Amino acid sequence: MNLSYSQIKTHILKVTYENWSSQLTKPNHERESYREEQQTLHVGQIVARFLGVPLDEDEYYNRLFDLIHTQNSGLLLLSEEHLDKTINNQQFQAIQKVLNINREQNLSINRFAAFLDGEQLLLKSSSPSLHRKIREAMISMLNLFSEKETGGLKNQDIRRVLVDVIKWSANHFGTELKDIDPKLGMPKVLWYGNGKKSHYYFLYYLIQIGCDILYFSPSGEDLFAEMGQEVQDSFVHHYPEKKKPEPFPQEKRRRSATVAYRASREIETILNHEGSGLYKPWQLREYTPSSVTLKTTYDELFILIKEKAMIRPNFEVKDGRVMIPSIFSKIQGVSRNRKEYWDRIQTISQYEESLLIRRFPFTNSVNNDFRFHYRNALNREGKLDPEKIISGHYWRYQQLPGGLQNGIAKAIRNMCERPRLKPLPGESEEELKIYLFSQSLQIPPSILKLMQQFDYSQEVPKIILYNNELNGTMVRSDAALLLLLNQFGIDIVLYNPPGHNDIENFIEEDLYDVHWLEDVVFEQEFKEPSFLKKVLFQGLLKNLKGD
Repeated sequence: MNLSYSQIKTHILKVTYENWSSQLTKPNHERESYREEQQTLHVGQIVARFLGVPLDEDEYYNRLFDLIHTQNSGLLLLSEEHLDKTINNQQFQAIQKVLNINREQNLSINRFAAFLDGEQLLLKSSSPSLHRKIREAMISMLNLFSEKETGGLKNQDIRRVLVDVIKWSANHFGTELKDIDPKLGMPKVLWYGNGKKSHYYFLYYLIQIGCDILYFSPSGEDLFAEMGQEVQDSFVHHYPEKKKPEPFPQEKRRRSATVAYRASREIETILNHEGSGLYKPWQLREYTPSSVTLKTTYDELFILIKEKAMIRPNFEVKDGRVMIPSIFSKIQGVSRNRKEYWDRIQTISQYEESLLIRRFPFTNSVNNDFRFHYRNALNREGKLDPEKIISGHYWRYQQLPGGLQNGIAKAIRNMCERPRLKPLPGESEEELKIYLFSQSLQIPPSILKLMQQFDYSQEVPKIILYNNELNGTMVRSDAALLLLLNQFGIDIVLYNPPGHNDIENFIEEDLYDVHWLEDVVFEQEFKEPSFLKKVLFQGLLKNLKGD
């Protein structure tokens, strides 16, 4: 190995979608930017990101399979599933020793890296210049960590990140880097799928060493977006769709899309992309619903409640989330125009996607202690983690489609993050959150069915509550469920003819509208629509839907 140079400088190359593959196979000495001057070896490096998936998924996954299994590309496949996570006890104790020294002495980043090197924790190379490059890469990674994480090297996550980066480096590159010739090439990595904090710093470390990195993220997540300007400026290709990563292919798929199929999917994508305002049935089923509660007048309420979600003001689809403009209103008293009053309540309660509730309570209060389950579902920031909630053995909604389960779990997280339920005397904020969490796991079957019918861009499900105080009393568990449904984007209209408090006893008043009508009426029975009106209304709905 020619050691006429003492240091190595890497330069991320400007590649295109058409030439990245051919550039990847070139040895370093044939790449652009390669030169040796003033004892410094300059080499070109490939960093390429592929975010989302193309219209033809089969071709995409077959291409990934070929890159690893059939082409002579020399790529190492890494992902959450493919990382070797073993570590010997000697390495672990050495990392802990350096962390203890840092705790006592407040080491500078350079000295911190020197201690890691002294403990034989950095990758080794027979080339002094490459060994120096590896040490510089660790210093760069520690600098990035110090800039991004609160408290710098004293942040509690430094231990987890260091352990992960050091063990993955040793397990996957310890042998390869020992005798590699930087003039010929550096290790090549294909990273597949989403990543977590340790993956972020590990990939940054590999880039700083000089490895070629191909980053494939079907979900569109981009770990490189905050890695400094040079990495941010590296090649990125955006495919038209974003989907949950499937397992990395073990064999090639045997389906091939026709020209007509591809053309059809392309037109469909153009018409139905986020923000277009045109959505096919169930296009948004994998999106996460979130509500924006509309402030309306009493008359506006009945105009907007019959509109599809995508027609309502402030409807938005962006970055995997769908903002649903929803109604949360309480109507106190009864209007003097009794016919109009009953026409309106009967109309909104007869919609196919409406559920009329006339008996209270309509939920069951949870007696089990969910304190442990709640705390076990928290992430490091102390917030509920939807993935942990769904994987809990207490999760009762496994039979629902994956997108809906995720939507419910995220609605639970959002509701608990900013509780709008009034606390009981002496109830702590954590106890309030645990109560909301517990009640959210007891959604009645009739309401679950309503949620399953919710195509987020189309008709919004409606909960119509008629509380005349003759058929029971609203309780706190009822209010907790209403908060969850509001967070999910479902319309809620509560009628209270005598104008008494019910929801006010439990939910913060600024979350819903209150409309006072002219008369207060006690013990007002619900007036059912006539048989003829029911038949005419249902017939009209069928005609509008084309049934």
